[in-house]
Amino acid sequence: MEHRPPPDGYRRAVETHPQAVPTPRVDPGIAAAVERQTAEMRDLSRRAFPEPDAVPDDAPAPNEQTRAQRRRQAAATEAAALRRARAERAGATALSAPQPRQAAGEVA
Repeated sequence: MEHRPPPDGYRRAVETHPQAVPTPRVDPGIAAAVERQTAEMRDLSRRAFPEPDAVPDDAPAPNEQTRAQRRRQAAATEAAALRRARAERAGATALSAPQPRQAAGEVA
C-alpha cells in the first residue's frame, strides 16, 4: 500500500484553521471569580464529605478485619457443634434440640 499525499483542499483547510479560530479572551475578573468559586466548592465538599482518618500502616485493612472476625465466628460455631455432637453421642439430653414453642393460649 503506497502512501499518498493528502488532497490540496485538506492541506489548505489545516493551514487556515488557526487563522479561523479566534484567540481566547480571558477576563481576569471572571477567571478570579471562577478560582474563588472552585476553592469554595472544594472547601464545602471537604466539610460535607470528610476524609476518614488514616489507617496506620501496621493496622489490618477493613477487609482483613472482617475476614478475621468471620474466621473467629466460624471457629466458635464449629467448636459449639463439636461439643454438641460429643454430648449427643455420650447420651446427654440437656443439650438436645430445643422443643418448638407453644403458641400463646395453647395448652400442652
